[in-house]
Amino acid sequence: MDMAAIAVSILIVGGLGAALALLLVVAERYILNYGEVTVDVNAGERELKLNGGTSLLEALTSQKIFIPSACGGRGTCAYCKVKVLDGAGPLTPTEGPYLSPEELKEGVRLSCQVKVRTDIRVEIPRDLLAVQEYQATVERVRELTYDIKEYRFRLDDPPDMDYIPGQYVQLFTPRYKGNKEEVYRAYSISSDSQEKGVIELIVRLVPGGICTTYYFEHVNEGDRIRLNGPYGEFHLTDNDRPIIFIAGGSGMAPIKCMLHHMVNTQNARPAIYFFGANTTRDLFMLDDMKAFEAKLPNFRFVPVIARPDESPGWEGETGLVTQAVERHVTNAGEAEAYLCGSPGMIDASIKVLEGLGLTADRIFYDKFA
Repeated sequence: MDMAAIAVSILIVGGLGAALALLLVVAERYILNYGEVTVDVNAGERELKLNGGTSLLEALTSQKIFIPSACGGRGTCAYCKVKVLDGAGPLTPTEGPYLSPEELKEGVRLSCQVKVRTDIRVEIPRDLLAVQEYQATVERVRELTYDIKEYRFRLDDPPDMDYIPGQYVQLFTPRYKGNKEEVYRAYSISSDSQEKGVIELIVRLVPGGICTTYYFEHVNEGDRIRLNGPYGEFHLTDNDRPIIFIAGGSGMAPIKCMLHHMVNTQNARPAIYFFGANTTRDLFMLDDMKAFEAKLPNFRFVPVIARPDESPGWEGETGLVTQAVERHVTNAGEAEAYLCGSPGMIDASIKVLEGLGLTADRIFYDKFA
């Protein structure tokens, strides 16, 4: 058999496999009837009656119990972990890499991968049961760069949200032309927590992204939107250690929120913020950072350009953001680090910081899925 025939055979088999997988998904959702099932939450604290066949994540969301899921239920972020005591079914191949031996022993599962086919018993942290859904109005849309926008939402119902600087919310995206499913996506809060009734988010356009496409192309000032939250454990610790911030792109959001908090609490901790960008086109909020430098005497902002040849007139730091960290940080062993951005940037930053003497227990990060 020649190579062309082999390639055709592979394509045919692959296509049949994909078609079969799609057929199974359709059958699971629309044809198979599991009847009414019960989801017992926290030993009878909540008892949910619903039709079986959906994922546990979808089932809980439909009953206004919001479990974080930055990847939209694809099983890649591992944020949607819950403890399932009974009725989960066998572990799926998708879950294995994200669960430690201790978690497996305790019955922790990825709720987006668990199918609710029979009665099921789960344990959910109390702070997640307190998460609320909010109706909000788009008060302002501000273009920060060619692919990043800031959205300012006025909370209507409920009219306020208590959150810890560094946490995130999930934006709801309805069905629209080109998208046949309702989804939630996670975005870090960037606003000043002392400004009540307002949530600001910094959103970077993901080519083909369901949520970012909707917000960039279909959402305008005055529109009504839905979100839920707050979520997350990414926040400043309460001590006097020097701070190293590292971020890139929309990773600016939680760091900016933390800086607002430092101003509000008159926090005098020494802090340096390395912000990585490809070119000067990717820099934004420089005036905001200058304002923080004026209000926080021990704070310094260090933007870093990776491709200076495409940024005429740039006289600041160049190279990878991690190279700037190596050039400037001399007290890593005494400091704490807060990182936000892509997995690659965060992994590289952790390696550099540990090489400079910063221990892993003092490195905190929010890694985008």
